[in-house]
Amino acid sequence: MVSLPPAGTRIRNAFNGETFVFSHMDEEADAVQFDVILERGGMLTGTGRQHFHPHADEEFIVQSGVLKIMIDGKWTLLHPGDSIVASRGTPHLFRNGHDGETHFTARFTPACDFLRFFLNMSMSTTNHPDWYDAQGEPPLVLRALALHAFHGHAYGDGIPVWLQKTVFAALAPVALLLGYRLSMPPLKRHGFVRGRRRGLTSS
Repeated sequence: MVSLPPAGTRIRNAFNGETFVFSHMDEEADAVQFDVILERGGMLTGTGRQHFHPHADEEFIVQSGVLKIMIDGKWTLLHPGDSIVASRGTPHLFRNGHDGETHFTARFTPACDFLRFFLNMSMSTTNHPDWYDAQGEPPLVLRALALHAFHGHAYGDGIPVWLQKTVFAALAPVALLLGYRLSMPPLKRHGFVRGRRRGLTSS
């Protein structure tokens, strides 16, 4: 099992100017949270698309700057102190909402395995930038490998979930044959790791 990096680890995606700050590394917590910093000019368009999390609510809490977020087809601008929740199963995406740096906290409840999910996503762009195109998009087989391993954590909007599951399952072994690997594997394959002892506290 790959060990978690220390609390406070910062991982920058050079493709889109997005930095993840992993301050909480407790895999027993009921919720998981981390900070995201969008650089000036970063994530103004982004590679992100509408997606949803079928088993967890995602809360966005803006610390500084302006976050532009679409939830269920409706755009909203969030300013420092504002927060909004994308309920489980609700399509959403976000962008930097102004010409400056934006800092927000993302919190998932329940935690499932989202800590490792986002560690894998962010570490992969820094460990293997050659796997990504100029816009920071991974090849379909690499996306399938990750979403198959982290089964049930995220799906794209507008495509039947059963079809996505089928494609991910079919392409994951192809990705392995081509030499792709996860930077951070899930704690529990094909299941949801939920907090058992305690929730997050502010720090």
